[in-house]
Amino acid sequence: FATIVAASVVGEFQDIIAQLSILAVLMPIVASMGGTTGQQTLAVVVRSLATKELNSRNALRMIGKEFMVGLCNGLLFAVMIGIAVRIWFPGQEMISYIIALAMLCNLTVASLAGILIPLTINRLKIDPAIASGVFLIACTDSGGYFIFLGLAKLLLF
Repeated sequence: FATIVAASVVGEFQDIIAQLSILAVLMPIVASMGGTTGQQTLAVVVRSLATKELNSRNALRMIGKEFMVGLCNGLLFAVMIGIAVRIWFPGQEMISYIIALAMLCNLTVASLAGILIPLTINRLKIDPAIASGVFLIACTDSGGYFIFLGLAKLLLF
């Protein structure tokens, strides 16, 4: 299901990918980094739920903390990938800005998803260690593709 959703998102942008193939080369970077970020947050949250360190009293504080971590990681990796793309594809400055902005957005969203998904699943009395990963990957993959390709369509076409 998660891969079908991601493929559907990419399919909606096939016209711009056909016009600018560099997008196909770069879009897995955004989705992969989002997935990695989200999985890290997910691991911390599931452990905190299992050890009872995370509860309704401190959940809002932890959501804020994970948001800030995602934002900081997003800024750091946005700068790094923006520079790398500028070196890798000279003359494609706008693409380097687009992927940097997409990284910032997707890593921030991935951090939030990494905490909100297991909290929601736990609240539904389902084990978040079992069920959270699939929802997270669906969110970060399709979200990463949508953010990157959407920004490219908005800013380039």
